[in-house]
Amino acid sequence: MSVLSKLASAQQRRDELPNLTLAKEIVHSRDKKPIAELVLHLQDKDKDIQSDCIKVLYEIDECDPSLIREYIPEFATLLSHKNNRLQWGGMAAINTVTLEDPKVVYSFLSEIIAAADRGSVITRDGAVSILIKLCSLPAYAENAFPLLMEQLMACPPNQVPMYAEIALPVLTESMKRPFRKVLTDRLSDIEKDTKRKRVEKVIQKLGK
Repeated sequence: MSVLSKLASAQQRRDELPNLTLAKEIVHSRDKKPIAELVLHLQDKDKDIQSDCIKVLYEIDECDPSLIREYIPEFATLLSHKNNRLQWGGMAAINTVTLEDPKVVYSFLSEIIAAADRGSVITRDGAVSILIKLCSLPAYAENAFPLLMEQLMACPPNQVPMYAEIALPVLTESMKRPFRKVLTDRLSDIEKDTKRKRVEKVIQKLGK
């Protein structure tokens, strides 16, 4: 039986429970055949099937990234897709698998950055998270860090506190001063007092 029959759209459901249940079943069985079918149908003509497939895949990814790491190139093709859910779903899947296969993820860095620049806030969130993970790895940090800085300078003010807090633990001593400068420069953009205080707290932790 095709795995498609278990998707929410096939059951005429508007909630995500069938997709979540299917993801758990696949993780439990570790059967890669339904994963391959789901990846194939990311290009289905039916947008509901596309959306259900990416939902199941990134839920699998959240539980066990090793099951879908071989499909990073397929997820990367979604970053320029006109279906916004596929775009941020592909980014979410890549984000979760980054530490599983950073070399392959790094090879798609230009596509990741392009999607962040033109996509939704949630797409940018995923891209920034990928950059932060790459910054934690010495082999990729030198090139990933300037890109992270560019995202921090260009992102909406409301995102600055979250990005700063997530990045803080991976910053090396050489990264701290330029990172601190960007945060200081962005303070005046942040109107909400609680968010500005969060950034100020990170700045304090970075030292002088």
